[in-house]
Amino acid sequence: MNEMLLAKTIILAASAIGAGCGMIAGIGPGIGQGYAAGKAVEAVARQPEAKSNIISTMILGQAVSESTGIYSLVIALILLYANPFIGMIG
Repeated sequence: MNEMLLAKTIILAASAIGAGCGMIAGIGPGIGQGYAAGKAVEAVARQPEAKSNIISTMILGQAVSESTGIYSLVIALILLYANPFIGMIG
């Protein structure tokens, strides 16, 4: 009984650490989206007549970039709240 409690504690601790590490993946999309938005502002400042094309391309790039952050959030939530590894304890 004590060994099962220890195993469950280790799994929960490792899952929490894994979820925290997974959320570090949110840094990349944040930096990338900020950089893309800044470059889009610069492009609109240079060519105001192309504003709609620049903005639509930026929004598409933002959506693709954000998918990485969303995937890491989903994995972190699964590890924290619907942990599949707890069921593996005998």
